[in-house]
Amino acid sequence: MRNIILAATIIFFNSCSEDFLDRKPTGTLTAETFFENEEHAILATNAIYSNFRSWEYCGLPYIGATDVISDDADKGSTENDGPYLKEVDDFFFDATNQTFSTIWKGHYQTISRANIAINRIPDIDMTASLKERLVGEAKFLRAFNYFRLVQWFGDIPLVTTQLTEDQFFTQKRNAKSEIYALIEQDLKDAIASLPEKSKYSINDLGRATKGAAKGILAKLYMVQKKYAEALVLCDEIIASGEYSLIPNYNQIFTRASEFGPESMFEIGAVALQASIAGSGASPYNMVQGVRGVPNLGWGFNRPSDDLIQNYEAGDPRRQATIIYVGEVLPDGLTIVQDNPEILNPRFNQKAWVPAHVGLQDNGPGNIRLLRYADIILLGAEAANELGQNSKALEYVNMTRKRARGTNNFILKDLTITDQAALRTAIRKERRSELAMEQLRWFDLQRWGIQSEVMTKIGKPFIANKHELFPLPQTEIDLSAGSLAQNPGY
Repeated sequence: MRNIILAATIIFFNSCSEDFLDRKPTGTLTAETFFENEEHAILATNAIYSNFRSWEYCGLPYIGATDVISDDADKGSTENDGPYLKEVDDFFFDATNQTFSTIWKGHYQTISRANIAINRIPDIDMTASLKERLVGEAKFLRAFNYFRLVQWFGDIPLVTTQLTEDQFFTQKRNAKSEIYALIEQDLKDAIASLPEKSKYSINDLGRATKGAAKGILAKLYMVQKKYAEALVLCDEIIASGEYSLIPNYNQIFTRASEFGPESMFEIGAVALQASIAGSGASPYNMVQGVRGVPNLGWGFNRPSDDLIQNYEAGDPRRQATIIYVGEVLPDGLTIVQDNPEILNPRFNQKAWVPAHVGLQDNGPGNIRLLRYADIILLGAEAANELGQNSKALEYVNMTRKRARGTNNFILKDLTITDQAALRTAIRKERRSELAMEQLRWFDLQRWGIQSEVMTKIGKPFIANKHELFPLPQTEIDLSAGSLAQNPGY
């Protein structure tokens, strides 16, 4: 959102129950005394969004659990920097790796904030339509977080209320089907109560919308192989007129295109003065930024050789996704210098931001979580699985047409009629279109080809183990056996 979340909201929620496995200090301002009026309801909802910018949510561990673990990226940075991320890259991790405990904490903290809002806002005497919308936003955000967690860890604890002190360490794992059921119901409730993107004022851009809820529900249906249900939602989004492809692919991830016509769900960020850095910013840009002059980032998340080889000849999306040494940065002012400490340095251009006030972690770049091209390609995939060849080709060629621009010698329209061959082509197109956007690992899992793909590029992937992450050992220990570990760990 363009409006900065008030510090009072953050202070309040830090004093309340954020992580269902953490014991929280007692404070005078709590969930029991806070929810009194409409302003409190808005602040409580805003606090859910604010957690998306935390280190535990979008910092280096998140990059490791999405891009680095996949075939899209390598660890990056220098050889000895971030050894825990090197373990992830090499599939040499166990349940003690901090990647997993960090993303677990960040996502359950966000779920806890959503639970508080969902359970307490209905009791506030306030405008009914706003109340319904805020609860819908909170349900969307809860569903989004549970969807991430269930894909990463499989069966997980399902928590929908604010836990009491004696419940923190007694949670058990719920079946994946139960998590899916909650996600589906939350998203259906959100669809019923949320407005379309065009109905929000400019100050509220970034809030959950009807289209975003439909998009995440379509993703859930794709995971469940409910292709007909997914295609209905993709068709509705495409026909809604709420979204369009930005004509120039290389402009999608610029500051000027934040909350643009292709954006379906993104978290706003603002670089603040150094003295208060972090309250409106995020570490997302910093950890992937060019290491050394001129960008002074950390240089993690190096686009892989395998990703580069995936692009078709002349595909401009490769250049728009990867920053190379010697390249003029998108601001047109500086050239990336060679860093002798890094082997074959290159960086994720989609996470690049220009110079800004404050320290490196005062990242001002919005975090794009769902964009229209993703839904178009999901629609193409679903249509192909249902044998609707013409619709599948129509949709997949939409992104190819945008990518080639005026150059008709590249990225020709696909004309494939064989279902299996078109499936392969759509998957390839999806990787080229969405590379380095933290989606690849989830796609490989959804397609059931993690072992095949990772083994092919030389990773020591162990089938029936590495498809899921281990539950954090800290949580296993704190539960005193209530939480069972995933197989193989």
